Amino acid sequence: MTAQNDRARRIRRKLLAVVAGGAMVVAAGAVHAGDAVAAGLDPTVAPGGNFNLSVWELQLPIGSPGSPTTIPPSQLKGANGYTNPAYFWTDKNDGSMTFWDPESGVTTPNSNYARSELREMNADGSAADWSLSGTHKLSATLRIVSVTKNVCVGQIHLGSGGSSTKPLLELYYHSNGDVVLGLERSPDGGQNTYTLTNVPLGTQWSYVIAIVGGKIQITVNGTTKSYSIASGFNAYHQYFKAGDYNQSSSSSTTNGAKVKFYALTVSHT
Repeated sequence: MTAQNDRARRIRRKLLAVVAGGAMVVAAGAVHAGDAVAAGLDPTVAPGGNFNLSVWELQLPIGSPGSPTTIPPSQLKGANGYTNPAYFWTDKNDGSMTFWDPESGVTTPNSNYARSELREMNADGSAADWSLSGTHKLSATLRIVSVTKNVCVGQIHLGSGGSSTKPLLELYYHSNGDVVLGLERSPDGGQNTYTLTNVPLGTQWSYVIAIVGGKIQITVNGTTKSYSIASGFNAYHQYFKAGDYNQSSSSSTTNGAKVKFYALTVSHT
């Protein structure tokens, strides 16, 4: 073993890992956050080897206009699951599940913006579609590497119960570091925004998006805020989304957003 390798091993052993929701936040002055492998993440496997992707479907910013390519849970799960070197892959340096989408990417019929984003599914492969009763939580630890304007990194989206294709809420990260909650006023549209905190670009942070007792609870870096749900949403079921839903569009194939996840879990009780 060379002296250099021995030193690298000693540095890694000295990393302080703070586990939050199954994720590690690296706190070591001698090592850049993007260079250290997060606890429990294997940088040599597909994202499905580190994350439970058996309950997610992936939408990519490629395909035909109005019909983006989607990858089902059966192809995503496992260490040898789906990976895409341009849009969805495991970072070989830190093991993170990494998403990229360009401003020029393919969009759905109801959006002007491309995305590399996960859509919640059930264990049997059907689309998740849960009621507002009970407790529902989406928890994540992540880091935004680049963004042109702002990027949506988590959603509760409307499912069955009506004709609306709107989200109930979206969690945005802005290029100035602001973490902003967007709350839809009604299924017909119109969004109120609330700035929750500021996280410098490239810094790891965590969120929990939850429905608890019929109310919205948003937790960012341990601070929780609650919001009421407009009555118009009561008829709808919901599902979670998480990933990289860029909020700007152009003809550029190089401008866009890159988002890295170090933990991602869903629970329903």
